[in-house]
Amino acid sequence: MSEKLKILVSDDEKMMRTLLSHSVDKLGFAAITVSDGQECIDALCEHTDIGAVLLDFEMPKKNGLEVLNFVKKNYSTIPVIMVTAMEDVQTAVQAIKIGAYDYLVKPVDPNRLETTLQNALKLRKLKQQVGTLEFKLRKNELFTDIIGESKRLKEVFELIDQVLATDVNVLIIGESGTGKELLARVIHEGSRRAEGPFVAVNCAAINLEIADSLLFGHKKGAFTGATEDRGGYFEQADTGTVFMDEIGDMPLDIQAKVLRVLEERAVRRVGERKERMLDFRVIAATNNDLALAVQEGTFRTDLYFRLEEYPVYLPPLRERKEDIPILAQHFMDEFCHNNQLEQKTISDSAMTKLMAHSWPGNIRELRNVIRRAAIRSRSSEIEEITISELDAGIRPEEAKTVGRGFRPAEHNEPGLTDDILSLYIIEREAIQKAYKSANHNTAEAAKILGISRATLYRKLKKLGIEE
Repeated sequence: MSEKLKILVSDDEKMMRTLLSHSVDKLGFAAITVSDGQECIDALCEHTDIGAVLLDFEMPKKNGLEVLNFVKKNYSTIPVIMVTAMEDVQTAVQAIKIGAYDYLVKPVDPNRLETTLQNALKLRKLKQQVGTLEFKLRKNELFTDIIGESKRLKEVFELIDQVLATDVNVLIIGESGTGKELLARVIHEGSRRAEGPFVAVNCAAINLEIADSLLFGHKKGAFTGATEDRGGYFEQADTGTVFMDEIGDMPLDIQAKVLRVLEERAVRRVGERKERMLDFRVIAATNNDLALAVQEGTFRTDLYFRLEEYPVYLPPLRERKEDIPILAQHFMDEFCHNNQLEQKTISDSAMTKLMAHSWPGNIRELRNVIRRAAIRSRSSEIEEITISELDAGIRPEEAKTVGRGFRPAEHNEPGLTDDILSLYIIEREAIQKAYKSANHNTAEAAKILGISRATLYRKLKKLGIEE
């Protein structure tokens, strides 16, 4: 037997609460009674099956209009029926203009209550059905930006589908060039935060000296060069999403500060004493094995578990090869259209070569190869791209020892040990050469390698290279 639909009755007068709840019970619903505006908000947050709200105007802590605005913002399908004294009818009409379904005048006529409630619930059901259809249509539109029909990609879509309507933190795991930021944008656009900002932060590029200013903002005059008040990345993402790319490369000192913001949802600008409360969602991305980084002491355990509320593994192109023909032709059509070139197809032999390549640079590498092939064919009148046009674009197969990167345990396959060992050797030799060339100066070696000093320190320790 299904549970009764709940009707929330909010009124500061005990007698009125009793009369309304009795009428609601007689109509076959279950009444929940509260005596002030804050209790009303708390009940809405606690109960997921409230069908409608009977809301008094004059209440302690938060009045009826404050509660109405809360419902409109957070529970837009729940109808609110204002219950008012005769002298407040004009205010009730104003409430309808800002979102209330209807109003009832005290003492409430039971017949009018029944009619109003039934009509309000019919409207609620209709809104829910429309909302479901709109959500399905929006999802179809969202996923059109991610090209592919492979089983592995469909599995990713299913995972994302489950998390779109929630507000949990998402950790996207995948190699460089797999499209992690694109996936993060899809999650944002499909969430309730779609109207809010999407702020992308490259964690690997954050300079430790100005990290506080970039992340949390600063007050004018807080330091030399602070010529105006400025909000940091988290403040800029208020009501929206902050995308923390390459989170695994964030220095430990910054990790501690970021953790505090995620836990308290508050920031304090450099030079200010007061904290600013914020409302944002975090989507992080990494091509590193964060669990391994935690074991090695280069990533905080508490931050890792805070970010990994919902992990999503984005497979590399070599694990979804059936998508290569679709992607390749899409990139060819796109490039030719944008550069006023004749549309070209890709020959079977050229496509076979594309399918055989390991694609260490993933989708980004494939796009660049296709663009180079299109440019090489520009001076000719051929309509089909052949192997000769591709040969100049595809790099040698030493790439097979590069790009294996992090793979979650459930995706480990036999035969990868040699590849991972080769990558270890290549990285170690490159760092040793740069370190020797810089006369063991870490700052100079980091510049040669194009990485931060903090990253170099971690790699020196990890690879067993003495400073």
